[in-house]
Amino acid sequence: MSDKILKQTIIIVDDEEMILTSLSSFLNLETRYNVVTFTSAAKALEYIENNDIDLVISDYLMPELDGISFLGKVRDLKPAVPRIILTGYADKENAIKAINDVGLFQYIEKPWDNDDLLIVLRNGLEKQMLMKKLEEKITEINKAYGDLQGLHKEIVKTFV
Repeated sequence: MSDKILKQTIIIVDDEEMILTSLSSFLNLETRYNVVTFTSAAKALEYIENNDIDLVISDYLMPELDGISFLGKVRDLKPAVPRIILTGYADKENAIKAINDVGLFQYIEKPWDNDDLLIVLRNGLEKQMLMKKLEEKITEINKAYGDLQGLHKEIVKTFV
């Protein structure tokens, strides 16, 4: 794995410490991701605002802030970061609402399947990496276009 993949940071927010321990232990054993966990949505948002992150997993039902509202705030702070909701409730209506309202990348039901979770994380991180590359290329193209316009102006000045 490249160094870039080794440094990918996943944020997990759940009010149940046991869920956080289970997920972070599994991911620390099976992956090389940097896993940061929070029982508080407010503390997670503070961390997200001040740090580079690559993916966020949030529980759906939390006392401080529900998962959809939390992920909406994450989208406002870091629009390109994939957002995943984790829930023990098989509520398809709320899943659709979350997908539409906060641009949810994936909806995962508890109990989750570890192999499926790894695939979802890999896909979400790959999407995020591809979006970063696309943004870099767009920036390069815009710079080249600006340079070309400047060159065009110089040529026109020379011949006018």
